[in-house]
This record gives sequence, C-alpha cells and structure tokens, in this order.
Amino acid sequence: MPELKRPLDGGSGVFGDNKTWRGALAMWSGTAAAAVALTRVEWFREKLPTELREASPLAYGALLGAGVVLGELPNSFLKRRLGIAPGARQKSAAGVAIAVLDQGDFVLGSRLTLAPLWRMSARETLESFAVVAAVHSAVNVVGYAIGARSSPV
Repeated sequence: MPELKRPLDGGSGVFGDNKTWRGALAMWSGTAAAAVALTRVEWFREKLPTELREASPLAYGALLGAGVVLGELPNSFLKRRLGIAPGARQKSAAGVAIAVLDQGDFVLGSRLTLAPLWRMSARETLESFAVVAAVHSAVNVVGYAIGARSSPV
C-alpha cells in the first residue's frame, strides 16, 4: 500500500518520516489479528486476565493494537527533539533512557488503551515492561547476529 507510506505527522518531523500510516495500520491490524487467533488457543486464553478472557478478542486486540501504535510515538517524539535519527542511539544519559524505553514502549501505550476493559496494575506494568524489554533486546541481538540489524542494541 504505497499510498499509506506517508508520515503520521504529515512530514512535520514531530515523529519522523519512518512513522507512517502504513506502519501504523500494519502494527494495529497485525496485533488485532494475533489476539483473535491466539485467543482460540486454550493455553493462551487461560493466561489472559479474566477481564480480557471475557471480552471480545477483536475488541481487546484492537485496543492492544492501538496501544502498540500509540506507545511508539512519545519515544519517537523525544528522539526527534534530541536529534537522534530513526534506528540510531545517542550515547548520553537521555539516549540510554530512551533506548531502554524503546524496548518496551508498547506496554505503556497498551496500559492506557486497554483501560476500558482491564486496568493493569503498576506491578503488572513493571513486570510486563521488564519481560518485553528483555525479549525485545534478545531479539535485537539475534537480529544483529544473523545480519538483519546493523547494531545489537
């Protein structure tokens, strides 16, 4: 869908040209579709909080997808303000903080968007962020090892 490869911010530089409508649609729809598909698997469904287990998979999948998309934006905004190029890292305290936030930013966005169905506690948020950041970091290292990424961090 080349017509959707347009910046979410209209080219203003608020989030950067790499945050596009096409990417947002892909992240949102992929997350929603995965939620619907995974909810059909008993072991996955059993792990869900009761509130999400009782909700429509499409409803919580759509809200989760929105959290994935929206969770990316504050970090991109901060990186553009600090002059950090998309995909790059800055070797400063702020750059390190942003790099850590980047590994699990969708958890924070999802905490907000899922609130109509389920209120994630502070502890659940921190635990989820830690797990997601660790897995994301490991995936980045593997991606670097196989040549799919230019840096391991």
